[in-house]
Amino acid sequence: MGGPDWNGEIRPSPNDIGFDSSFIMPATGDRVPTVYVENRRVVGFDPADHITVSYEKPVGEAPTGRTHPELLTTLRPSHGHDQTIVNGISRIGYMSGGRAALWKDEDMADVFTSKAVAFIERHKSAPFFLYFALHDPHVPRVPHPRFVGRTGMGPRGDAIAQLDWSVGEVLNALDRLSLSSNTIVIFTSDNGPVLDDGYQDDAVARLGIHRPSGPFRGGKYSNFEAGTRVPFVIRWPRRVKAGVSDALVCQIDLLRSFAAFTNQTLAPGDAPDSLDMMPVLLGSSKTGRRHLVEQGSGLALRLGSWKYIGPSTRQKINAQTQTELGNDTVPQLYDLAADPGETQNVAPKHPSRVKEMHTSLETMTSRPGARPPQ
Repeated sequence: MGGPDWNGEIRPSPNDIGFDSSFIMPATGDRVPTVYVENRRVVGFDPADHITVSYEKPVGEAPTGRTHPELLTTLRPSHGHDQTIVNGISRIGYMSGGRAALWKDEDMADVFTSKAVAFIERHKSAPFFLYFALHDPHVPRVPHPRFVGRTGMGPRGDAIAQLDWSVGEVLNALDRLSLSSNTIVIFTSDNGPVLDDGYQDDAVARLGIHRPSGPFRGGKYSNFEAGTRVPFVIRWPRRVKAGVSDALVCQIDLLRSFAAFTNQTLAPGDAPDSLDMMPVLLGSSKTGRRHLVEQGSGLALRLGSWKYIGPSTRQKINAQTQTELGNDTVPQLYDLAADPGETQNVAPKHPSRVKEMHTSLETMTSRPGARPPQ
């Protein structure tokens, strides 16, 4: 079947790449195996009930959403997500066994949040690093009953309210333990918004006038700004003042920034695309990156306020999520300073800039570490 052996010590794991301990889900909530893994072991695993996982063909006798839709009691798929059923929800992939270890989706926020708070409590007397990967509002969106109906916007809205609660619990723990003034907290996301991402949860119908991507075009999977421009909030009461920065930074910059901040030396060849943006993060500088390669359904290049998307024959719309992917058969150039919503393709007016940025993007993607002209 390939992949890890879920019945023993699981490698590789976060513990093999620098973390001292870990409590994670193996994939995403809509994929099998739907179990927690703590320090290389499936939590609650029964050796008499071996776990088998495949993303290629059915395993065991577990019912699937495709063959037994009558067993879907929690959520039904809108596209894909019709394989092994766990907790009344069909997933991506096939799984058998591990019944004692299966999670309940409605309890996931409580489980992960309690683990995060407990970690802070255990390490309150020494420096620590906590990476808390929230599941919400990823699909399947199944908030705890105490959040159901909280927003009037269906499971997606209620899952976002649950996320807010989780973040609040972490911040409350820092306040309670008198750690807030000496702790840097970063809240960010891995991609732009998406509504229908595989399940019938009324995310589109209940949206109303709210625009998850704000003034930006596209969403998750898109080359447009709403695909890769994500929330990024930093809190450190001792140093960071409230406000908004327009400086361009990237999450990959966190590695070199915090290495410099903690006086650590990166090995030659490590993080070649990462830049030290710590002065920007702390608010002492407004000068961020000059350039950035973005990846949605394809590649784009930011250079100052200019945004270039190369020509592509890929589909323009993701039919499943109804997301504009930012693909076109002609080059696209946008001036984000004047047109943050990427509504006017000005490539025909700036052929020399299009050529320059196309060459730069080709060079950087074929030769890592290369820099475009400034």
